Amino acid sequence: MKARFFPILCGAVLLLGQQDGAAQTGGTVEGTVKLPPPPPAARLNPRYQAQAGAFLPPEPPTAVVFLEGAPPPAAEPKATNTVRMLQQGMQFSPGLMPVRTGTRVEFPNLDGFYHNVFSYSKARRFDLGRYLKDEKPPAVTFEQAGIVKLYCEIHEHMRGTIVVLDTPYFTKTDTNGAYRITGLPAGQFKLKAWIDEKLVREQTVELKPGETTRVNFPGSP
Repeated sequence: MKARFFPILCGAVLLLGQQDGAAQTGGTVEGTVKLPPPPPAARLNPRYQAQAGAFLPPEPPTAVVFLEGAPPPAAEPKATNTVRMLQQGMQFSPGLMPVRTGTRVEFPNLDGFYHNVFSYSKARRFDLGRYLKDEKPPAVTFEQAGIVKLYCEIHEHMRGTIVVLDTPYFTKTDTNGAYRITGLPAGQFKLKAWIDEKLVREQTVELKPGETTRVNFPGSP
């Protein structure tokens, strides 16, 4: 079956892995997540001052919200999803990306100089080596749920995170912390908000068909 591409948009709420019919009859959960303040601006290594004109600031903080323990749709398709995390302006874009287990991720280089993508994370270890804009390294498939931290061996300030989930019910907040997930099954489940590696919030939710449940997640205690 031909791979499907799902665009990842900065500052947009993503509703992934859900079917139109389920969205019309299932439950909905929405709310806000208290996000941390933006990190301080990274300092560009003097070795790369010639590339400074292409240097972009990192994206504002966002969070990943997902439903844990809910069964997937009975008629869920078996297609392989492929998404892209760009290297652009000496940043990973998006800097935070949720994907479901089994998703393939491509890492195109859109800058006019070498980049590299590697990770030593337990959920997925890999190293794509150095490559230029017109070169295409192989896509990486993420089979194991967990957090994958990404780095560029050339530009040490570059950081990216892929949250690999074994549920089809997830989304990424916008930059104000707002989120909405539709097409959810009825029942009592755990709703979690992944804010960073040290801060994951969770609340128990009771979902009912055709009804919207509001859940807000506070920040650090």
